[in-house]
Amino acid sequence: MLNTLRNITIEPAALTVQDEPQSDYERVRRIIAFISERWREQPSLEAIADHVGLSTTHVHHLFRRWAGLSPKAFLQAITLDNAKALLADSASVLDATYEVGLSGPARLHDLFVTHEAMTPGDYKAGGAGLTMRFGFHPSPFGEALLIVTDRGLAGLGFVDDGDRPAALADMTRRWPKAEYVEDPAATASVAKRIFNPTQWQAEQPLRVVLIGTDFEVRVWQTLLRIPRDRATTYSDIARHIGKPAACRAVGAAVGKNPVSFVVPCHRVLGRSGALTGYHWGLTRKQAILGWEAGRSLGGSES
Repeated sequence: MLNTLRNITIEPAALTVQDEPQSDYERVRRIIAFISERWREQPSLEAIADHVGLSTTHVHHLFRRWAGLSPKAFLQAITLDNAKALLADSASVLDATYEVGLSGPARLHDLFVTHEAMTPGDYKAGGAGLTMRFGFHPSPFGEALLIVTDRGLAGLGFVDDGDRPAALADMTRRWPKAEYVEDPAATASVAKRIFNPTQWQAEQPLRVVLIGTDFEVRVWQTLLRIPRDRATTYSDIARHIGKPAACRAVGAAVGKNPVSFVVPCHRVLGRSGALTGYHWGLTRKQAILGWEAGRSLGGSES
């Protein structure tokens, strides 16, 4: 375990058999083992409780009494430690991708994405003249909203609490003058292509169209160079686009990324390794990082 987990390790001297029943110790041990082994799946409190045969309330209070923090906080600590590990050599990762010529359409990352950017004029027009087809589809991270144009995937977001109108509004306000047509048949194949790793094939690259300001597009193009199982920081991105003092502006551009998951803004962390903000929620960011880590450890490749 890294330092964070060392700081929350249960101290045997503080808890003796006389203090608590041996059965409680065994349950806590099983909870810790379960969370430590399954953190990539971001197990719910219900799943943890089911594993040890207790109610969620009992698990929460038992674990908090013995470990000094809730099961959720313990899970977050483990996820954070693994996120910090992703930051190792973050700058050199970006350096390497530039050196091998990944600045243009190529195998930019594990989804085999190729991209193009609309002109600044197209962006300023607010999407006028564009027909954007959208559909809602299941994903490993909750229901997803996909938006496609004739030129490629333009938007990918997520639905929270079943609120589809809010998810769609989040996208439409980005390009208010475009025409939006609900057409799940047009987006279904793209969704399958994105969320099914067996479809990640170099000979069939996923085409993405980036619609934003020149600065935003440069940030998003840099995000595409972050490999799976690696992360980078806002300051590293700022340095690579030639704006070392623009960390805050980079953060804003990362937050405005319209193509979540495919353009991996979830792989940007704070300098300390903190997960920091994520437009679609930190829980979903944790889940995506865990899902990617789990696929890598499982040897799943395209």
